[in-house]
Amino acid sequence: MQPPTPQEQIARMLTGYWVTQALYVAAKLRVPDRLAPGPRTAEELAAASDAQPRPLYRLLRALASLGVFTEDEQHRFALTPLGNCLRSDVPGSQWAMAISDGEEHYRAYGELLHSVRTGQPGFNKLHGMGIFDYLSQHPEQARIFDETMVGVHGRETAAMLEAYAFAGIRVLADIGGGNGSTLIGILRHYPALRGILFDLPGVAERAHVNVAAAGLADRCDVQGGSFFESVPAGADAYMMRHIIHDWDEERCLRILRNVHHALPADGRLLVVESVLPPGNEPSFGKLLDLTMLVIPGGEERTREEYEALFRAAGFCITRVVPTRAEVCVIEGKKA
Repeated sequence: MQPPTPQEQIARMLTGYWVTQALYVAAKLRVPDRLAPGPRTAEELAAASDAQPRPLYRLLRALASLGVFTEDEQHRFALTPLGNCLRSDVPGSQWAMAISDGEEHYRAYGELLHSVRTGQPGFNKLHGMGIFDYLSQHPEQARIFDETMVGVHGRETAAMLEAYAFAGIRVLADIGGGNGSTLIGILRHYPALRGILFDLPGVAERAHVNVAAAGLADRCDVQGGSFFESVPAGADAYMMRHIIHDWDEERCLRILRNVHHALPADGRLLVVESVLPPGNEPSFGKLLDLTMLVIPGGEERTREEYEALFRAAGFCITRVVPTRAEVCVIEGKKA
């Protein structure tokens, strides 16, 4: 088989949104969940999904050609390992990501030109408000957002625990800790560690339920508030995973300076983010950077850019610990 020509490669890139939307519709109709018990025809799936049999067949046929499903001689469709990832009830599920990427993210990316021209988030132009204000007003989308973050970044927790030793920390504050999944993983790994989870009040309510369900309520204090105003005292290490990349430099400095105020003299700052490699080296973070531009208005950064950001907030980087995932643990201390 001949390798694709440059024109063919570009054509595949240009039609990438075809696949995004096809996966989204299959996930939205819960097709992977409906196939979990075994193969079914498009007619059977359509009856259960409020869809038309022939269009649904065409959708499933297209995705089968990409290895998401398989079709047998009786025109029954079955799951493959790829399709199984789109079930909503499996570890590492990508169902929520398929919904987010097919709805809010997809529409926001339609405003990428606006973002490049103005430097402003396309999401704000589309909805008249920022992503986090939008989520506070749309509980169902907020729930899916939480699940999306677990699906996208969930494997980073194990990779982070392999690469970075939290030993020696008595109390770890997870600033912007979301639904608590990251801190729960760390607390389970380090039974002597105590935690503080801090996020917006509505987010903290959801996290409190998860922390209690994990049996960690006695070791984890869940607090609500805004990290633009202050962060809780009482921890000897402050961690932020995928928080700094959400914001522009002014707001990043506000967050970091609030952490600086709360951090003891010998404490640790742990920023867990993609660290962009130089030059033309491929990096998921370089594409994620466009999502930061279009949706929250933040950015991914190089090591040099993190050094400058830390310095402006009164910190210095002590080391950057890579992981087998797409993130590094950027460790800092007070300068």
